[in-house]
Amino acid sequence: MESPLFVLAVLLLWNFGLLIVDHIHFQYNGFLFGLMLLSIARLFQKRHLEGAFLFAVLLHFKHIYLYVAPAYAMYLFRSYCFTANNPDGSLKWRSFSILRLAALGLIVSLVSALSLGPFIAWGQLPQILSRLFPFKRGLCHAYWAPNFWAVYNAVDKTFTVIGLKYKLLDPAKVPKAAMTGGLVQEFQHAVLPSVTPLVALACTALSMLPSIFCLWFKPQGPRGFLRCLVLCALSSFMFGWHVHEKAILLAILPLSLLSVERSRDASIYLVLSTAGHFSLFPLLFTAPELPIKILLMLLFTVYSFSSLNAIFRRRGPLLNWLETIYLIGLIPLEIFCEVAFPFTTWKLKFPFLPLLLTSVYCAVGILYAWLKLYVSAFVGQPAVRQKEE
Repeated sequence: MESPLFVLAVLLLWNFGLLIVDHIHFQYNGFLFGLMLLSIARLFQKRHLEGAFLFAVLLHFKHIYLYVAPAYAMYLFRSYCFTANNPDGSLKWRSFSILRLAALGLIVSLVSALSLGPFIAWGQLPQILSRLFPFKRGLCHAYWAPNFWAVYNAVDKTFTVIGLKYKLLDPAKVPKAAMTGGLVQEFQHAVLPSVTPLVALACTALSMLPSIFCLWFKPQGPRGFLRCLVLCALSSFMFGWHVHEKAILLAILPLSLLSVERSRDASIYLVLSTAGHFSLFPLLFTAPELPIKILLMLLFTVYSFSSLNAIFRRRGPLLNWLETIYLIGLIPLEIFCEVAFPFTTWKLKFPFLPLLLTSVYCAVGILYAWLKLYVSAFVGQPAVRQKEE
């Protein structure tokens, strides 16, 4: 029961977030994540063309997987198109294989042609692109995803309240409930500079670059690719345009693979999965669903902590005191949002407050996990020797 393989199977198959999103909130993420895990497995087995094919298929099933496409592109180009390294680990440029690059390009082109060909033939490609990238829906969803922009919005709201209280802002020029009205729409910040899709794209790209450079200049085999994939997913989640809260699963599930191998990754996983899964609570908002989501998350979280601590028991506690306090803080937050708040006078005046608190508090934990994972990618040692990989 303490075998890393068994623990990994439970963390993947019984993942709390995937369970409530697919079977209660109702979507179809399970088989898509299955394709992604199969693709990752093929890269670990050095079956690169199969991995590329599976990811190309996955990308045409759901375009959210563009989040991790840079990791795939860099790893396949670095580890498959170049066939050898110098003794010091640097790239041997003469080992570049144009045939391998052509094979990868052919696979991607054929999948794309089969998927998009009918739409191109009927002149509907602009319709597809406009629906895949709806920039007019605004920076954030109706419920803010727990990312950097949630904190940014909260700071803007705080400055707005202070500005109105001390008459530093003109009430006529401040939009009412622009970000907290529960509507999917474009909005302007009142105090801080407003964010455009181009700014969000630039922030996302810049936050990804260090992990991509690390994959090129400091390759660590498939495990390095997997860490880069998680970082790309988190970077897109933190700074992307109109991110959905469910996108956090794109980082949690791949990180499960690393969590059973190194204690440092296990500690990051515990913080990220607990905060990320808690941020999904507002998706189930009816009273009958309250005990279901709480008990399901407790089951999964208790198992995650107990099983990973059992695997790494010789290395001491997985969490430091600050991380422990932060995660315990989720308990009073849930009590306030679900139990106390409905009986306060704030319910009518500030109905968005529980969502705001949940989003911002979880954003702090996810941002912390993202930064900690970045540190481990640059200062951590390779998990295994190159020959074993």
